[in-house]
Amino acid sequence: MTKTNAMRLLTQAKIPFRAAEYAYDENDLNGMHAAEGIGMPPEQIFKTLVAHGEKHGYCVFCIPVCCELDLKKAAQAAQEKKIELIPVKQLLPVTGYIRGGCSPVGMKKKFPTFLDESAAGFSEIGISAGCRGCQLLLAPQALADYAQMTLCALTQ
Repeated sequence: MTKTNAMRLLTQAKIPFRAAEYAYDENDLNGMHAAEGIGMPPEQIFKTLVAHGEKHGYCVFCIPVCCELDLKKAAQAAQEKKIELIPVKQLLPVTGYIRGGCSPVGMKKKFPTFLDESAAGFSEIGISAGCRGCQLLLAPQALADYAQMTLCALTQ
């Protein structure tokens, strides 16, 4: 397994995690495959979504792969009137990550980041390792502290 930037940053910060690899399909990157591939409930695996608001610019939302982002709740969390998910083609230039491999750890720039409050109910959650086919499993509070994430209600 190749060590990703997200892995290096967590290791430097002495945050314990374990990596779990899985097979993925280029045509189906909805996140449910990650949960199935590593044998964890989809409520415990979090996808990383990037949005843009008029007042504060880009912000990042981590929600369970089985859920939809509630744009009203997301806008409220980011203190925006309205927020929109960015087009997939903007993901790489903005974050340095590709679709299906976007991690809240190690983006090109530090953006306001929000973690769905459901994460607090688990001792361990999964996030992308920064590449397709690999999840990082770690304590949600350790992740939230490291990535300066705000826990809030984000799903419908």
